[in-house]
Amino acid sequence: MTVEQIYTGCLAQGAYYIESEGEAVIIDPLREVEPYIQKAARNNAHIKYVLETHFHADFVSGHLDLAKKTGATIVYGPTAKPVFDAYIAQDGEELKVGKVRLKVLHTPGHTMESTCYLLIDENGKANGLFSGDTLFIGDVGRPDLAQKVVADLTQDMLAGYLFDSLREKIMPLSDDIIVYPAHGAGSACGKNMSKETTDTLGHQKATNYALRANMTKEEFIKEVTTGLVAPPSYFPLNVMMNIKGYDSIDKVLERGQHALSPDAFEAAANETSALILDTRAPQVFAAGFIPNAINIGIDGNFAPWVGAMIPDIKQEILLITDEGREEEVITRLARVGYDFTIGYLKGGFKSWQNSGKETDSILSITAEELAAETKKGTVSLVDVRKKSEFESEHMIDAENLPLDFINDSMSKIDSSKTYHVHCAGGYRSMIFISTLRARGFTNLIDINGGFKAIKDSGLFKLTNYVCPSTLL
Repeated sequence: MTVEQIYTGCLAQGAYYIESEGEAVIIDPLREVEPYIQKAARNNAHIKYVLETHFHADFVSGHLDLAKKTGATIVYGPTAKPVFDAYIAQDGEELKVGKVRLKVLHTPGHTMESTCYLLIDENGKANGLFSGDTLFIGDVGRPDLAQKVVADLTQDMLAGYLFDSLREKIMPLSDDIIVYPAHGAGSACGKNMSKETTDTLGHQKATNYALRANMTKEEFIKEVTTGLVAPPSYFPLNVMMNIKGYDSIDKVLERGQHALSPDAFEAAANETSALILDTRAPQVFAAGFIPNAINIGIDGNFAPWVGAMIPDIKQEILLITDEGREEEVITRLARVGYDFTIGYLKGGFKSWQNSGKETDSILSITAEELAAETKKGTVSLVDVRKKSEFESEHMIDAENLPLDFINDSMSKIDSSKTYHVHCAGGYRSMIFISTLRARGFTNLIDINGGFKAIKDSGLFKLTNYVCPSTLL
């Protein structure tokens, strides 16, 4: 028997490959399915099932393409109602794969169809729990997402279901069982996940706040729902794609991989409503870019920030990438449902420069240069980190305008004033500045290296006092 976690850091997502006696199962696959197909082929294995723990909100699953290309059966737990053909398993049913079995445990709470799969080896011993978004390492799935799709559900109702599921289906299991969750730290599907991506169930019973044996349902509901921030706006849209279906990843790649000359790229930008997305590193972008382009660097938390910043998953997109990374970017956009890339700039930004077309740039200064500016007089400081990061420690007199809520934040920016903007390390501040610059705000200066550089310089007084304006 083989069990392999296939972890994708950008989405903090864990898919799983299980194999026994020439038969394989994929749990919660990503959109690009060729790696799973190739892995099975190398092992002379046939993919028998594609198991889905629930209808995912934070990414588009690869279940449809994987089933079509391999003949595998898509499996959901009880109450799931996909539009496409799938096998809806019963609670307690066992699926045979080679010499092992996967027992279906219906665990509503994160969503109503949420299901865990208990791995039982050839000796009849349960040794692994594929817990989806029901149980994470250090946390449990947030109970406020399904209500965005099903109107008569509330987060308190879902939290109550989750409490029962954990105590009736999961906590009675053996302590030595390994928990294999669908996400780790960095995912928006939970509040406080660990950086660890597996653990024993026994250790989770001892350390995970949501599994306290003496916790009442009322206490659980309060703790699980306290501190939840609004989920990214693309989450409900991804859920519907996972329920209703979507274009094949092959079609998405074919549509997006149109190499455009500078003239053709400019024409496409002028003749369509396409968004110009530049995925180069923030400081490279700042040095020169196509006017009105938005920067979301491919080497950061790319997919989640695309989802947070581009409200319409059907938005047409024109790409500027580092040369050779076009397919990677298109694929990573498709992971979160952005299927309508219509082309990329051939030769990258350098070809645009060489053509003599108009360019723009963003001033980026060091922490030392910022210190010199503050000595000359008052500087307007904008910190675009999350509220929790800001409250932990920040610069005195800085205003917290989180990138997560950029439309609200933008309303507080005076276009006639100059602002110095930072995040934690420089990734989010460039997203913030480039987005506002495309909307006509030209007096925003980036602080290179973000709060880390500011703190490391030792030139500024810091505080964890929260000024009244941030409490509004």
